[in-house]
Amino acid sequence: MSASTPSATPSTPSAPAADTSPAAAPAPAGAAATEVREFTAYSAGGGPALLAGLTGVLAGGALFAAGSTTSAAPGVRATLVVLGVLVALAAALAMTGLNMVAPGEARVVQLFGRYRGTVRSDGLRWVNPFSTRTAISTRVRNHETAVLKVNDAYGNPIELAAVVVWRVEDTAQALFEVDDYERFVSTQTEAAVRRIAIEYPYDAHDEGGLSLRGNAEEITEKLAEELYTRVQAAGVRIVESRFTHLAYAPEIASAMLQRQQAAAMVAARQKIVEGAVGMVEAALDRITERDIVDLDPERKAAMVSNLMVVLCGDRSAQPVLNTGSLYQ
Repeated sequence: MSASTPSATPSTPSAPAADTSPAAAPAPAGAAATEVREFTAYSAGGGPALLAGLTGVLAGGALFAAGSTTSAAPGVRATLVVLGVLVALAAALAMTGLNMVAPGEARVVQLFGRYRGTVRSDGLRWVNPFSTRTAISTRVRNHETAVLKVNDAYGNPIELAAVVVWRVEDTAQALFEVDDYERFVSTQTEAAVRRIAIEYPYDAHDEGGLSLRGNAEEITEKLAEELYTRVQAAGVRIVESRFTHLAYAPEIASAMLQRQQAAAMVAARQKIVEGAVGMVEAALDRITERDIVDLDPERKAAMVSNLMVVLCGDRSAQPVLNTGSLYQ
């Protein structure tokens, strides 16, 4: 159905009032068509409809048979035959409105191009036989992206992939608002994964910063929020999203592995030194408390040095027998 609007009469110097006519006023910004939203379509139980249709077909057949075999006047016979054919055709046409709706499935009903609602009740249902019914799955689905190669927030090339669990929540939006909702979800998922990858680093250099490897839960929440905003137009609900693959690209993997090993070694050495200092401090306190030996600053420094070498060394200490004194 098309609607035409009156056009404004061009203004002339002799008719300045033409510019103030209602037809010349600009159209409101919200005049565009609103988005389609799902609502329940009218449907009846399929069992009674099937029974009525079969009864109509049998009645039409009986009328046709009666008109063919009766000995009445030719006009009556012709009327019975035509009436029987019409009743049978009407019953058969009515039965074309029967639909089998499986659990986890919906039927989007359209009548002459207009959306007339969605049937979600499972079982045998009857709708207008002149309408078109499009089946759409409402089951939970998985979509796993391919391994994507992108640069993280520090510019390092990384590889990552994600799996998204989703389902159709609004069948009208999924069918009418986007061209292909499955491809739409696939494309928007890949875009969201790339967006999260370039926004955060693989490993954060600053303590407390978010990273893809060190803050998996927080990054997953960010990914879910990004996906929600992107696929909302298609009537799709994101159930869960997770990264399934996360690694440095092969060309820098060896260098980054050395960096991680160096960082781990430094952290381990720092822990060893902290423990050794505590043990030396406890040893000196115990010697002083029990008055085992009187250590001057120089002997104390030598003892600390020897203990630190023993406790922090990679190899077993080799004892050295000193037959003299510390000063000779």
